[in-house]
Amino acid sequence: MKHRKSHTISGLILLSALSMAGAAQAQQLTGTENGEWRYLGGDIGHTRYTPNDQINAENFGDLEQAWIWRSDNFGPNLDYFSRSTPIYVDGILYTVATPRRQVVAIDPATGETLWTFREPESIRHQRSPRQAYGKGVTYGEIDGRGVIYITTPGFFLWALDAKTGRPLENWGSAFPVGGFPESGVVDLIPWLVDGWGPWEDYVTAGGEYDPDYGIPRELGMVTASAPPIVVNGVVVTLVGHQPSYGQTRIENVPGDIMGFDAATGENLWKFHVIPRPGEIGNETWHNDAWRFSGDISTWAPASADPDLGLVYMVTNASTVQSYTGHRPGDNLFGGSLLVLDVATGERAWHFQIHRSDQWNYDLPAAPILMNLNVDGRAIPAAIQNTKQGLIFAFNRENGEPIWPIEDREVIQTEVPGNYTSLTQPYPTRPEPVDRIVIDGITDEFIMDYTPELREQAQVILNGYRLGGLYVPALPQGYDGPWINNVGCQGGGNIIPHPPTADPISGMMFNSHRRSCSAPGFMRPTNGVDRDNPNYPEPGEGGATPNSTPTTGRTVVDWLPGGGGGLPTIEGLPVFKPMHNQLTAYQMNSGDKLWSVPVGETRAAIRNHPLLAGVDIPNSGGEGWSIQMATPEILVQARALSEGMAQMEPDGPLTLNARDKTSGEVLASVPLPAPGQYGLMSYMHDGRQYIVVQIGSSRTDFPGALVAYRLPN
Repeated sequence: MKHRKSHTISGLILLSALSMAGAAQAQQLTGTENGEWRYLGGDIGHTRYTPNDQINAENFGDLEQAWIWRSDNFGPNLDYFSRSTPIYVDGILYTVATPRRQVVAIDPATGETLWTFREPESIRHQRSPRQAYGKGVTYGEIDGRGVIYITTPGFFLWALDAKTGRPLENWGSAFPVGGFPESGVVDLIPWLVDGWGPWEDYVTAGGEYDPDYGIPRELGMVTASAPPIVVNGVVVTLVGHQPSYGQTRIENVPGDIMGFDAATGENLWKFHVIPRPGEIGNETWHNDAWRFSGDISTWAPASADPDLGLVYMVTNASTVQSYTGHRPGDNLFGGSLLVLDVATGERAWHFQIHRSDQWNYDLPAAPILMNLNVDGRAIPAAIQNTKQGLIFAFNRENGEPIWPIEDREVIQTEVPGNYTSLTQPYPTRPEPVDRIVIDGITDEFIMDYTPELREQAQVILNGYRLGGLYVPALPQGYDGPWINNVGCQGGGNIIPHPPTADPISGMMFNSHRRSCSAPGFMRPTNGVDRDNPNYPEPGEGGATPNSTPTTGRTVVDWLPGGGGGLPTIEGLPVFKPMHNQLTAYQMNSGDKLWSVPVGETRAAIRNHPLLAGVDIPNSGGEGWSIQMATPEILVQARALSEGMAQMEPDGPLTLNARDKTSGEVLASVPLPAPGQYGLMSYMHDGRQYIVVQIGSSRTDFPGALVAYRLPN
């Protein structure tokens, strides 16, 4: 069923004014010229903006489904929550499918598969964590020849001919495992561990490298999630690890960032994400924790500015993200926006967005690069969105904050032996996507559907210590004045719903939700090791971690032991809910422009007997919002994240055209399944296509791409 609304004249005038205000200095970074979508985020600045305007508000309701491409045709499918947005280059779409992370080339007009490439089987792939979390591929050229680059779960870098899918000749080196070709691949592990102290100790003690198995389990585990990025002839590889909430051992291999020659596969440089003596930041690792600590993964995709020769990456925390007593200090470069010179691998600048992470606040979204005009000054900007709901904005040339950033004191840990940084950084502008993250559940945010319910909520909350973002867990057996600590975040896990921006008008669009909870109580591990490489994130469900005696490695002292959560009033939250919200900013000024709920308030609240006859404000429905900006409209759909993917979608599933100045839905067309992760667009043979990642175990499409175009 098609749905269409007309524009308002005022909205068009405002959009025109916004565009004119930024047009003089706003130049989009490379990647979407000539109707292409060369990077996971469209352009190399990861704005997820397309300049294609054949599809607009007036004709959006006429869109028809062009084709559907199914990933479950390529083997067992565990990634119906696919994170791989396709790229479109030189008339072909490219993506990855299934936990084998097969590379697939797709005809953009018909959705037919043109070729596939699958890495030969190895023990390394079988034991790799997060196999189904691949975010796609990247593209480069060697003397005019198109090349697809990919990093795989087994931690290999491949270079494939873009027209045939065959590994490149005379690129990389031969790999001594059956089934691998003579060239076209680089084994990343030897380069990663080269010069790393625990590896050198292992070799000195008689250990040998088994290329089929990879890094010995007692030293660590490494993988890849985000694709590499090609900048000025250099392939920059990103690193993933076993999630640190799936194990208790304090050691792992650091996720050092490496650069390789795009034309030959030769290693050019390596940057130490855990600084060694003499390197900036080593002093932030107390008690020589830099020697054994690992991780600092780069899970999210990278952005780059080829003219500046800089690549922009975000990192997560070091090993074990719930307790930091074994690695006291601020732990640079964890939780940082890290910017490297792509030619040398040297640090250009950085900003640590949170210190000594013990909240799983890894930075999950690529930095957004676009040019702004702030108070009459032209500024090349790097904008970083966070799980917390904070937005940081910098001059991407030198790292200077565009608006002041303040250090604020935070609640300190009471867990014996743990460490908490005294302060954390808060940007003064733009305001957070949700103000609750500043001070937590203040009077403004207490649930108030009725005066009686508000009073009950207040009584419950009086027993808790209420804070904002950086609220530590209490120790098991705590005997103090509070029932528990309570913290709030406003962004949520924005991995499956990345923000998008319009680099011409300076607007940015964020999907978010409110979450407040008691972090629970920490329990002593008593030396028992929990080790499950694919243990899911909290709230995702899945396997129970294994508990086995530790062998040869040191186990963290404390781990979360349950007892978290907040009481409810017969299922109603004690804080005002905000489940699925879409918010727009004008980044030239730092102003929040509008914020609208996506979907309808959850049925559990709408139909609650205590709220019969009560006028309930819309707090948004299940899932998230995913979006892509065009010159005139915001293209948007509802998505379900991993923990929701088995739920029955509530309400109609539609692809929407929204007014960028108000968030109003202007037109809609049906979607065959909930959206997943992102959208993209391209021009092919004179016609614009919009491709939506979709998937749900409750539909006929566990993992698929659906393309839309206008009728002939």
